[in-house]
Amino acid sequence: MIKKKTKDLEETRQEDLNKTAENKETTYSLRNNTGKESDVYLPDDSTKSGSDNGTGTGDDADKTSREERNLIEKLAEMQDKYIRLSAEFDNYRKRTLREKMELSKYAGEDLLMKIIPLMDDFDRALKHMDAATDCADMKNGIDLIYIKFSEFLKQNGIREIESMNNDFNVDLHEAIAKIPVSEDELKGKVVDVVQKGYYLQDKVLRFSKVVVGE
Repeated sequence: MIKKKTKDLEETRQEDLNKTAENKETTYSLRNNTGKESDVYLPDDSTKSGSDNGTGTGDDADKTSREERNLIEKLAEMQDKYIRLSAEFDNYRKRTLREKMELSKYAGEDLLMKIIPLMDDFDRALKHMDAATDCADMKNGIDLIYIKFSEFLKQNGIREIESMNNDFNVDLHEAIAKIPVSEDELKGKVVDVVQKGYYLQDKVLRFSKVVVGE
């Protein structure tokens, strides 16, 4: 009978130990002020570690969520800036294209405005030509218009290429004929200018058409 009770107690104790191992708890014996022992069950380190890991995972999730929101906000801001910049560039392109077309269309406006007074002089000369009796006065009037027009060309960077009696230069002259000359110093030189040539600043605007002696 005693053996049976002892066996039952041992089995009960073994079951308690098994439960303690499964729950991963450690029993500590503490003495109170009366000298009696009381059993206190505290979670072991593994349970505490798991709790800490759970808390850390939550913090990491919150941090990741905040970072994602920040990235989404930055992406939306960059997209808005891109749309605005694209619209501004498109407006600039259209405006530049329109200005370029207007410039090419009206590029000679200032030049033509300066030529119009010369046309007025020619109109007046033509009106007086039929009624004029003095040819010398008509010649003087035409000479004045020619001088005025020459000054206009010079003011706009156009000047005549000096060709007569100068050496023939393929960069300035276009030979349309060659004629024999009796003087040796005239050989290879321009002996006649059929059509004048002109510079625009330092660039040849039109070649002089000349006759060359040989």
